[in-house]
Amino acid sequence: MTSRDDRDTFSALLHQHRGIVFKVAASYAWQIEDRDDLAQEITTHLWLAWPKYDPARRFSTWMYRVALNVAISHVRLQSVRRQHATVPLDQDLHDIAAADADTHEHAQQLHLLQQFIHRQPALDRALLLLYLDERPQREIADILGITETNVSTRIGRLKQRLRNEL
Repeated sequence: MTSRDDRDTFSALLHQHRGIVFKVAASYAWQIEDRDDLAQEITTHLWLAWPKYDPARRFSTWMYRVALNVAISHVRLQSVRRQHATVPLDQDLHDIAAADADTHEHAQQLHLLQQFIHRQPALDRALLLLYLDERPQREIADILGITETNVSTRIGRLKQRLRNEL
């Protein structure tokens, strides 16, 4: 049983770092309903894992680790349920109306980057999400449970793949 102070502390930290939940959910679920479900699932798992949180560690690092593990498990479960992969149309990306060429070109590049990210395996997708969020490599390694060297190597390979594809 958790105390009222524990609930209040968790609630305040969750509110302060809620962007992590939404960012991870958006990176692993394309449709709005799926994103909402995944965000709720992540929040539930965060609450269930809260008693094991070590305050000596940064809350955001712990939160990313839990959120990414839930998202990766969610993706695996979805792929088992679906025998073949489908890519739903993301209306927000396809309905971009740009007034000038620079904005249109930027939107196009962003769309291509998002497509690239969604095609990556779960671990690489998590790595890209953290890298684009400008997290230090040491923190990325801690969140993903891999070495800093592995983080650096994977980032280099992902950058090369991105250059080759775009």
